Amino acid sequence: MLKNAILIAGPTASGKSALALRLAREAGGVIVNTDSMQVYSVLDRLTARPQAADLASVPHRLYGHVHPSQDYSTGHWLRDVQALVAEGAFDGRPAVFCGGTGLYFKALLDGLSKMPDVPAEIRTRWRKRLAEQGPEELHDLLSRDDPAVAAKLKPADGQRILRALEVLEASGRSIVEWQDERGEALVDQPSAQMIVIEPDREELDRRITHRFCAMLDEGGVDEVRSLLALKLDPAKPAMKAIGVREVAAFINGDSTREEAIEAARIATRQYAKRQATWFRNQTGPEWQRIKDPDQF
Repeated sequence: MLKNAILIAGPTASGKSALALRLAREAGGVIVNTDSMQVYSVLDRLTARPQAADLASVPHRLYGHVHPSQDYSTGHWLRDVQALVAEGAFDGRPAVFCGGTGLYFKALLDGLSKMPDVPAEIRTRWRKRLAEQGPEELHDLLSRDDPAVAAKLKPADGQRILRALEVLEASGRSIVEWQDERGEALVDQPSAQMIVIEPDREELDRRITHRFCAMLDEGGVDEVRSLLALKLDPAKPAMKAIGVREVAAFINGDSTREEAIEAARIATRQYAKRQATWFRNQTGPEWQRIKDPDQF
């Protein structure tokens, strides 16, 4: 287990990266991306990945290492962190985990269920059926084959229904059985410093707007053009990154730059609210709660 780790969580645009950089410099640490969108290449500015000067000043790992055509799960991320541990990336240096993906932090502290590998053909077939038949029909199938799981899922929750069906077909076992087989925590919680940022809502909104405008000015539009040129399935996680759809509408002439900024601002605010709610409900008293990372 990793001892003396530093965990910095919070909603998007809350100042996590700057705090991680400062604490990593002070502790001689290695910053590890803990955000599900910042793992993807191509989308550099649009996902607010650390820039060249920061990357040169402190070691950063697991940023931009996954092609947008690939699916990438919490399990993939945890295995990548375990590989870093195995190769000695943290020997004598604290790991500084920084990001806004709650499930990544949960996996670090609680371990992760050992899910089976799902063959690509099974995954593709179920995705096609979801697109053609809709989540309600797939929920009916799940109710027949795994009623206990179906009862826990809303008929409109297509992604979770899809996951339950593909795991069932690939392994012959219910996803609940797999979830009950917990893995081991990777971070030693008693020695860890755990920080969750809970910024003022008005200040966060200001930061969101300012940051997205800067993203567009610094190459965000070209990044979306490059992503669209790959002609990926719109269901791919990277295609759902906030700003992609909004900037694509601007590129295609369906909106103005100002309309794209406003649409992205609204989407980012909604996402930040969901993140803040998750961290508020899922993190306990062992986490330090701060409003302003600049004052920490």
